[in-house]
Amino acid sequence: MDQQSEDQHDLPLHAVPDAEPAPYRSGDAGSGFVVVANRLPVDLERLPDGSTRWKRSPGGLVTALEPVLRNNNGAWVGWAGVPDVDVDPIIEDGLELHPVPLSGDEVADYYEGFSNGTLWPLYHDVIVRPEYQRTWWSAYVNVNRRFAEHTAKVAAEGATVWVQDYQLQLVPKMLRMLRPDLTIGFFLHIPFPPVELFMQLPWRTEIVEGLLGADLIGFHLPGGAQNFLYLARRLAGQPTSRGTIGVRSKMGVVQVGFRTVRVGAFPISIASAELDELSRRRSVRERAAQIRSELGNPKHILLGVDRLDYTKGIDIRLEALEELLREGRLDPADTVMVQLATPSRERVESYIQMRGDIERQVGRINGEFSRVGFPFVHYLHRPIPRDELVAFFVAADAMLVTPLRDGMNLVAKEYVASHSGLNGALVLSEFTGAAAELRQAYLCNPHDLDSVKDAIVAALDDDPDTRRRRMRAMRRQVLTHDVDRWARAFLEALAQDRVAGSALLSDDDVDPGSR
Repeated sequence: MDQQSEDQHDLPLHAVPDAEPAPYRSGDAGSGFVVVANRLPVDLERLPDGSTRWKRSPGGLVTALEPVLRNNNGAWVGWAGVPDVDVDPIIEDGLELHPVPLSGDEVADYYEGFSNGTLWPLYHDVIVRPEYQRTWWSAYVNVNRRFAEHTAKVAAEGATVWVQDYQLQLVPKMLRMLRPDLTIGFFLHIPFPPVELFMQLPWRTEIVEGLLGADLIGFHLPGGAQNFLYLARRLAGQPTSRGTIGVRSKMGVVQVGFRTVRVGAFPISIASAELDELSRRRSVRERAAQIRSELGNPKHILLGVDRLDYTKGIDIRLEALEELLREGRLDPADTVMVQLATPSRERVESYIQMRGDIERQVGRINGEFSRVGFPFVHYLHRPIPRDELVAFFVAADAMLVTPLRDGMNLVAKEYVASHSGLNGALVLSEFTGAAAELRQAYLCNPHDLDSVKDAIVAALDDDPDTRRRRMRAMRRQVLTHDVDRWARAFLEALAQDRVAGSALLSDDDVDPGSR
């Protein structure tokens, strides 16, 4: 992942400027494969002089889907990233991109409001309290309808459409009503909450019915799929303002009238072979050695790489480190912590406050445990270019990934893919999707500070052979189950109910082990 704009939250690979795309000249046939996401794989950037330019947002999702997009006259529907701008469809690097315009008010209500002030905290175990504002919901409905209408115009007869993530959960049903000929998939990139939490949502039935417009609904983990199946049975037959639908469900399948909707777990991954190759380059290795030198060649380098978000547990790992230093279990003379925090939602008051709290933690730790010229915590609040980020992965002896809740957390997989020398260690929260796959990590409960502390100490103090065995097993998992395999698994499952499914993926293209 995983990667992309802020919405692909787990891969903080910095967007780099790209050449100006060619204008798009529309045809009549439409696209045989359409990806629908909140953001395009390129962003429209408004420059200080008032002009605009496009910049590419590199990442795992577009990398995985690019071959399918190219082979099937594919298109991508999404917002260009700048409000109050209506731009024509374009062709960028051979791919059709169809921007969906959003006003400044819609960005505030649909995106910052309902998507990130209501759904994001609700789906992340109510770490902070969600807000249920009717004006936000109204904007969410209107924007989802606009995405569905744009997609209906772009898709060819009988096309396959893959809708992405929590911002667009109403699109499958809306699109189904506009274009019943389409095959529709949906994938949720964040956790799906426990039933008791989801039931708080005033518009819970509308969300479930919106998702049931798809032919296949994908989640990271089986638990999320099970939660949704229960809710489909419980909610989707209840009356709403638009009537009722009959629903019967069983393990993995929901019968909606005469349609069958399948529900499954498809754990997302990264372009691991590409990252492995990049981490072996001489320039990256030399930069990693330089980073160690700049940090004073300590015995241990600890690393955190996160979007600055309250779900990521940055404050928890800092608190754990502070206690370890105070207890003498970590020596500040031979250990340093590097925290890379990518800016996130900087206009939202709670995020502004969180940034201040974390920076005060960093200052307190450094004030008490650092030496002149040798701070214990090195804190950077800015995007990091891709090669530089991989160099930090290579340089780090241990990676600290301590979210309170995370759908997957692709940074953990990136770190593993970057350690071909088997010389790293991963401290990983049990409440990440990645923990289900990376069982050889030093797992911890981020709600239990002693658990986090013990995992950090174990990761640093384990004998080298044990650390190598753990890393070897995790690398086998990450390199085998990459983002391409994830996309193929989902699309192959989606194609099973499609008469012309082989138009997307042939038998030779699909690894049976990915099912």
